[in-house]
Amino acid sequence: MKILFINGSPNRKGNTAALAEALLKGKEYDTLQLTDYRIGSYGQKFEDDQLGEVIAKMKEAEVIVIGSPLYWHNICGSVRNMLDRFYGLVKNGEFSGRKLYFLFQGASPEKWMPEAGEYTMNRFAKLYGMEYAGMATNRSEAEELGRGL
Repeated sequence: MKILFINGSPNRKGNTAALAEALLKGKEYDTLQLTDYRIGSYGQKFEDDQLGEVIAKMKEAEVIVIGSPLYWHNICGSVRNMLDRFYGLVKNGEFSGRKLYFLFQGASPEKWMPEAGEYTMNRFAKLYGMEYAGMATNRSEAEELGRGL
């Protein structure tokens, strides 16, 4: 089973990566550091835009884990930008047969913040044909979710 962890955090070894390690303990996986890729905002056109490379790596995976720190009460900009850019570029159902996990962590979020993030990722998964497998916001949730992997 090919697993891809997309780390939206600029901190390669931070809390988001630690949640991925807990979720994927004992499994081989590739990590894509999203902030290493130049991805323009929705509506921008850059010749050196790399979203196509990210999408190609996602298509190779059977399991996709998207990790985001909680910045400004929401999903971080790099992940949000990637999600926005799928619109109109990726066909509905194009990622059919894949599982999507979401890792979302931050310091003392209010209850609605993780709920909003999970709502977004659940809708994203359904739109593109993925099975939404759940969200973890801390180590114990990640370990529990990982048991089903």
